[in-house]
Parts: sequence; C-alpha cells; structure tokens
Amino acid sequence: MIAFKKGGIIVAKKGEARQRVTLKCTECDNQGYRTEKNKRNTTDKLELNKFFKKCRKTTIHKEEK
Repeated sequence: MIAFKKGGIIVAKKGEARQRVTLKCTECDNQGYRTEKNKRNTTDKLELNKFFKKCRKTTIHKEEK
C-alpha cells in the first residue's frame, strides 16, 4: 500500500484493493446497482437489501461475477 502525507495526515492511496461490482436483483434478475468493494477485506460475495424501482419493493441484491 502506498501512503502519502496531506496536511500532516497520512492518507492511503486508492488503488488495487478496490473492485467495481454489479448487484443483481434476486426477484427479477435485473442489474440495478453498481458499487465498489474492498476485495482484501470482503472476500465473499456481497448481499445487500436495496429498493428496486422495477419490482417496487426492497429486495436482496447479490453480487454478479
């Protein structure tokens, strides 16, 4: 990890650890959200409760490979 100083505070540089993922609705199988996750800290697939306009309700969205 590369760090640099900014105003006396050491800040980690955004880099290789973050990965963009697509979340897919479990009810209708449509892709609805894109987000980032840290692949070093979160090795398993993401599952989030999100509101989806097409279903008009809150459903579980799973990470798609």
